[in-house]
Amino acid sequence: MINRQMTSGKHMTPFSDVRRDHSPAVRLGHDAVSAVKLSQELTAEIDAWAEAHQMTRSDAIGQLLTIGLHASRPAAAGQPTSRDPVAIEQNAIRLIDRMLDPSLSAEERQRRIRRLIEGPAEFANERIDLPRHPG
Repeated sequence: MINRQMTSGKHMTPFSDVRRDHSPAVRLGHDAVSAVKLSQELTAEIDAWAEAHQMTRSDAIGQLLTIGLHASRPAAAGQPTSRDPVAIEQNAIRLIDRMLDPSLSAEERQRRIRRLIEGPAEFANERIDLPRHPG
């Protein structure tokens, strides 16, 4: 966008948002029209996707952008994003508990969770999160 502004009465509008007749480039209630430069290969992939989904290229580009933007959103709130070992372990316990068979007894559920969280005894010496015991 160009930083220069043009004045028209009381309104300041960037050049890129104004047509030659000085009307707004996007009118209320209408979607913006954007031109993008795409390689021939990408255009062919988009066209194939559009055909498979029975839509126009324009609609396919919009749909693919929406899918991509939603896929790249950060993790939902409530998911530990810190390196806090207690929070990470609690999250792992919660996720494992959700995956276990609900018909298991409480003792068996706890045993399996503990086994998965602590890991096999064979690897206890390799764990960096546990204190070293002189052997």
